[in-house]
Amino acid sequence: MYFAGSFCIGAYFIFAAVQGDYGVFRRAEIMVETRTLEAELQELRTEVARMENLTRRLSDTYLDLDLLDERARDMLGMVRGDEIVVR
Repeated sequence: MYFAGSFCIGAYFIFAAVQGDYGVFRRAEIMVETRTLEAELQELRTEVARMENLTRRLSDTYLDLDLLDERARDMLGMVRGDEIVVR
């Protein structure tokens, strides 16, 4: 009787260590999710840096005329008479 109870309790703890909320499989899932989220974070940081660069180039303190011309043409859909548009 004592052996059966000890076996059941031991089996429960082994199962919990492998399958439980804090078990080995859950830890592996968390590690994979962490890598995925870190990759997504890096992509977002790159995008934010690109947007900050564009914003700075169109700010009052620094004006990039080529970028301003490009954005105005894109927004208004206009071209000069001597240009050829390829889409």
